[in-house]
Amino acid sequence: MPNANNDSHTPSPVNELSQAQRRAVSELLRVSPVADDLARRFQEAGFTLALVGGSVRDALLGRLGNDLDFTTDARPDDVLKIVRPWADAVWEVGIAFGTVGCRKSDFDIEITTYRSEAYDRTSRKPEVSYGDSIEEDLVRRDFTVNAMAVALPEKEFIDPHNGLDDLAARVLRTPGTPEDSFSDDPLRMMRAARFAAQLDFDVAPEVVTAMTDMAARLEIVSAERVRDELNKLILSEHPRKGLKLLVDTGLAAHVLPELPALRLERDEHHRHKDVYEHTLTVLEQAMDLEQEGPDLVLRLAALLHDIGKPRTRRFEKDGRVSFHHHEVVGAKMTKARLTKLKYSNDMVKDVSRLVELHLRFHGYGTGEWTDSAVRRYVRDAGPLLERLHKLTRSDCTTRNKRKANALSRAYDGLEERIARLQEQEELDAIRPDLDGNEIMEILGIRPGPEVGQAYRHMLELRLEHGPMEPDAAVAALKEWWAEQQG
Repeated sequence: MPNANNDSHTPSPVNELSQAQRRAVSELLRVSPVADDLARRFQEAGFTLALVGGSVRDALLGRLGNDLDFTTDARPDDVLKIVRPWADAVWEVGIAFGTVGCRKSDFDIEITTYRSEAYDRTSRKPEVSYGDSIEEDLVRRDFTVNAMAVALPEKEFIDPHNGLDDLAARVLRTPGTPEDSFSDDPLRMMRAARFAAQLDFDVAPEVVTAMTDMAARLEIVSAERVRDELNKLILSEHPRKGLKLLVDTGLAAHVLPELPALRLERDEHHRHKDVYEHTLTVLEQAMDLEQEGPDLVLRLAALLHDIGKPRTRRFEKDGRVSFHHHEVVGAKMTKARLTKLKYSNDMVKDVSRLVELHLRFHGYGTGEWTDSAVRRYVRDAGPLLERLHKLTRSDCTTRNKRKANALSRAYDGLEERIARLQEQEELDAIRPDLDGNEIMEILGIRPGPEVGQAYRHMLELRLEHGPMEPDAAVAALKEWWAEQQG
């Protein structure tokens, strides 16, 4: 926590808290019409309602959005009776866990009955039991900064675990002991890393110790829940911070073991770039190139692009270290890992393809690619071309400015050539100069394997030589067909 005596320009915790409280008042006034209206309906039905958790934290940080979390002593069936006549839409997806969702105007609202959760040693799903007091509910929350509430409509601030102090100090602690908290829900260990990445907070030493000691408990959590937390971490503003915490505590070994495996040992005879640190830098550099918000496909590709290196590392006779075909091995490893984490088929395919293609540009370093090679580069990248541009540029982390500038100029040149060819030839939709129907008509054949063979031959000619005049295309097809018949 900052000390005002050491630096006259450093705000004191008291000032920080008062600023936070002023921000919270402003944020709460904005949502007050909806929140107060809802609270009065609960009050009239004989129940209490409080804004809670991340909503209170974000209000204090001045970043409250339109997703509002409430807690209540009303049971889910009672909540449904109250919100159905009031809300624009209601959903019951989380009702088994005591949560009712609804939408009112521009606000997405979740209302959760006071509860406690606990895992047994083998279960993948939490057992839910309902509580009777907000204090009981708050003590089961993951971190003190998420264990604050504002009772409505009177707007009484409830903070039994000093979350406001921890918010000012930008530190993550658990309301009870971290061991009890993580035993209740082991996914909270990943949430610690995720919140560190999202909020740029530090994790208290005793919490880090518990994460390290209990990392193996994460094995009982479903792949889908782990994946969702990992996504939130990777899409945050400071993913390096969260990823390093996962690696340092041993949690990554149970989530993404390929990441800590990148910390290859180096000795005085076989020096090479630290692949782990390089990977985190590539991720950050890829983020800098994002233009339309966080891109999960690009960030995952940056994080996984070199995971094939440990398996392909070889010490050469001249003292160099090589990683031949690590992009091919890495693509297979990426597919296996993302499939195990239950990512969608499209996500698995796109990220794996980027990993496979990330070295392709380096054959262009001398600037001697033919138009044919450029066309193939565009065809192979397909709809991932823009992401491949960003990944390839991000993969340059050399401190040698001359080398970095040369690589940048070479890629500038490649992009310019792609742009020229795209303008001339519509590269994004490269097809043969003759389609399947034309091939069958010219050759007088019926649908079958031969049509596909002819189509692929004409596509190769298109890639190699560019567009052909119709007569030349017909002549080329007939010449090929004659060779097949001979």
